[in-house]
Amino acid sequence: MLKKENLILSLLLTVISLQLFAQIEDKKKIVAKNAQLVKVADGYNFTEGPAVHRNGDVYFTDQPNDKIIKWSATRNEVSVFKEGANRSNGMFFDRMGNLITCADLENQLLSIDDKGNVKVLIENFKGKLLNGPNDLWIAPNGGIYISDPLYKRPYWKRDPEMQQDGEHLYYLSPDRLQFFRVDETLVKPNGLIGTPDGKKLYVADIGDNKTYVYDIEEDGYLKNRRLFAEMGSDGMTIDNRGNVYITGKGVTVFNPKGEKIAHIPVPENWTANVVLGGTERKTLFITAMGAVYTLDMNVRGVY
Repeated sequence: MLKKENLILSLLLTVISLQLFAQIEDKKKIVAKNAQLVKVADGYNFTEGPAVHRNGDVYFTDQPNDKIIKWSATRNEVSVFKEGANRSNGMFFDRMGNLITCADLENQLLSIDDKGNVKVLIENFKGKLLNGPNDLWIAPNGGIYISDPLYKRPYWKRDPEMQQDGEHLYYLSPDRLQFFRVDETLVKPNGLIGTPDGKKLYVADIGDNKTYVYDIEEDGYLKNRRLFAEMGSDGMTIDNRGNVYITGKGVTVFNPKGEKIAHIPVPENWTANVVLGGTERKTLFITAMGAVYTLDMNVRGVY
C-alpha cells in the first residue's frame, strides 16, 4: 500500500512540475529545453540574498533566523555556513572572495571571510544609523552600491523609526574612504544590479513599483536616470545577454530595452531574490519565502 501511495505522490509531483513549466512564458528561449523548477530545500522562515561564489556555490540567508546557508553546486545540497550573521539580507562576493552583506541587526555593511570572521565596513552615515541596508552590488572597480529602505524589524532594540531623512541609494568608494548618496529621490529603493562592464546600474523602487536604469560615472555618481520597467523588485540579477531578472510574483525577465521576454512562476506567495549560479552559471537560483528553487537555463550568469 505504501508503494502505491508513493507512486501516486510521485505522479502528482510530476504533474505539478509540468503544469508549472507549461505556465512559463519564454519568448527568447532563455530557459533550457524541458527544464523544470526544482525545490532544493524548504523549512526556512524567509530566504534572501543569494550570492555566487567563484566556484559556483550559492550562499543565501534565512534572514529572520539569522543564518547564512550554502548551496553546493556540485552536490546540490545545502548546509549552514554561518549562524549569527547580524541578520544579513542582500549579499555579494567581492574580488577577494569575501562575502559582503547588508546586515540590518545593527544597520551595517559587513565583510565576512571564508572562515566566517566579520569586519564592519559601514556603520553609519554622517553620524546616524542607516535605516536598514537591504541590497547591494559591487562594481568591477570595487565600489559598492547599497539600497537603504526602512522595513521595521521586531528584533531591533533601538528606535524603529527612520534614522535617515529618507530612503536612499548610497555608494561606498573602492578605497572605502568615501560614502555618499547617489539618489535621494526614490520612494523605497530595494533590489539592484549592475552590468559587468560597470557602465549601467539597475535599481528597483519597490515603493513606487518601478525599476530604473542609470549610467555610472567614473567617480561612482549616477546620471541619466530613466524608467526601465513599470515594475518594482525585491532582488535582481542579470545574464550574459543583458536580460534583467525582477522578483516579486515569480521571476519576470526583461531584455536590455525593457521589454518583457519571460515570466517564471514560483509556487510561493513571494519571490525575494534570484541569481545565476552553478559551475557554468546556468542554474537560476531562486529564494522564495520559506524555500529555495533552481531552474536550468540556456543563458549564463555574469558574476
